[in-house]
Amino acid sequence: MFFLGLIGLLFMVDLALKAEIESRDGTEFPKELDKKGRIVLHKSHNAGLPFGLLGKYRDAVLMIPLAASSAVAGILFWLLQRKGHLMEKLGYSLTLAGALSNLFDRMTRKYVVDYFSINRGKLKKVIFNLGDLFIFAGGAVLLLYELWTELRELTKRRKK
Repeated sequence: MFFLGLIGLLFMVDLALKAEIESRDGTEFPKELDKKGRIVLHKSHNAGLPFGLLGKYRDAVLMIPLAASSAVAGILFWLLQRKGHLMEKLGYSLTLAGALSNLFDRMTRKYVVDYFSINRGKLKKVIFNLGDLFIFAGGAVLLLYELWTELRELTKRRKK
C-alpha cells in the first residue's frame, strides 16, 4: 500500500506544479529560482517525446508512453504481491509516478508541461519537470540496485 500511496503523492505533486505553471502568464518566464541562477523556471510545452522527438506523430507520442507505463505497472504490481524486493518496488514506483504524470498531460493537454532547467553546462538547454526526474530517479535506483546485487553475488562466488 505504501508504494501505491507514493505513486499517488508524486503524481499529484507534479500535476499541481504543472497546473501552477500553466496558470501563469508566459511573460513571467524564464525566472531564476535562486540567487545564483542555478535553477530556472520556464513555461514550456513539449508535444513530442523527450527533446521533442516524434513531435509530429501524435499517435506514436501517446502510444509509446502508454505501452511503457503499462509494462512498468505490470512489473510493479507483480512485485507488490511478493515480500521483499523493496528497492525494485521503489524504483518502479518512482518511474511509474513520473510516467503517469506525463501520460496524463499527453492525454488531456496533448503536450507535456516542462517547467525548470538547471543552469549548468549542457543542461541549460534541457527543460524538464518533476515527472521526468522521477523517471530518471527510478531508473537510477533500479540500475544501482542491480549493480549492487551483481557485485554482492560476485563477491560470494570469489569467497568459495
